[in-house]
Amino acid sequence: MEFLGTTQVASYCGTKKSCLFPDLAPTSTTKDTYQSYYLPGYRHLSTWKPSLLHKVVSVPSSPDKQFIPAGRPPTILPELRSSLHARYSTRDWHHANMVQLKGSEASRYRAGRLNTDSMRLMQDKDQLTYQMQEDSRKNLGERLSNIDFWRSELLYELECLLKETQDLETAKKRLECAVDEMQGPLKIALECLYHREKRQGIDLVHDDVEKCLIKEADVFKDCQEILIKLAQKINQQLGFKIGSPRPASNSKAEEQLAIEGSVFVLMIFGFQLRFSSYFEFLTSVSVPATWAKFSEDNIRCSQHARANSAQLRQDTGVALERTSEELWNHYVSTNLAFNSRIAEVADAKNKLQAQLAKV
Repeated sequence: MEFLGTTQVASYCGTKKSCLFPDLAPTSTTKDTYQSYYLPGYRHLSTWKPSLLHKVVSVPSSPDKQFIPAGRPPTILPELRSSLHARYSTRDWHHANMVQLKGSEASRYRAGRLNTDSMRLMQDKDQLTYQMQEDSRKNLGERLSNIDFWRSELLYELECLLKETQDLETAKKRLECAVDEMQGPLKIALECLYHREKRQGIDLVHDDVEKCLIKEADVFKDCQEILIKLAQKINQQLGFKIGSPRPASNSKAEEQLAIEGSVFVLMIFGFQLRFSSYFEFLTSVSVPATWAKFSEDNIRCSQHARANSAQLRQDTGVALERTSEELWNHYVSTNLAFNSRIAEVADAKNKLQAQLAKV
């Protein structure tokens, strides 16, 4: 063997010469010793095979370099030959492939686990969303049923209260009309008393007629006072007087029921308003329990107002009936006293005239 860097002139480095046949032309070692095998679907090697070897072989030799006989491979330089020892071994290559395969398998396993977890999470969230949607639909249905129930109750109560208010106003008008109608008979009774004061002498007596007229005038005044007080109570019940001591007045109950009815219309808008930016400014937010209690309290207030109104109408009817009966009784007694007194005066007059005729 020869040292590195020296010209290879040994016989085993050159082309063997045959004694029988002449020397053959040099051929490409790559094409003779390696038959390319192409897998299906791959491109031909010539399309990507670098042409570095072709360029190295085809480079013409410089005149100052040593002549290399034909058919011999070029001498490998020491620096190129030493680089061969820095390359990886076959074991390293197999180990690197094994590590890459294991890493790919682990990545695929983790990807499969992540995909399975994602699908399970999607199914859980889908089931949870469906359950929450069903619960929300059920709650909304119950809420709408409650709203519709309380709305119908409030509308019915409002209608009854309006009718009761109208009847109470009619009763108040009857009271006012009765008070006005009593003014005429009272004036007549007072006028009779005034004219009886013009009597002279022994005729100026305190008889039954005067007693009945005085009592009748007092009864008229008492009945007017009773009816006027009852009308004032009706005004307080209707809410016309400010600072009324009655908490369950018709006007207040009507106002509460009207507001409550308006709230039912706004509740659908309220469901949309809760998800807007204006919800943070709403401070009067209640829960269904307190809201139902508030509606029930309004209905009870309206029922209490209707009960008071019905009681006032009943008192009005009783007062008018008693007043009419009492005034009629005094009217009859006063007329009887007048007729009796007139008969006595007529009898005395007839006796005086008969006596005058005898005289």
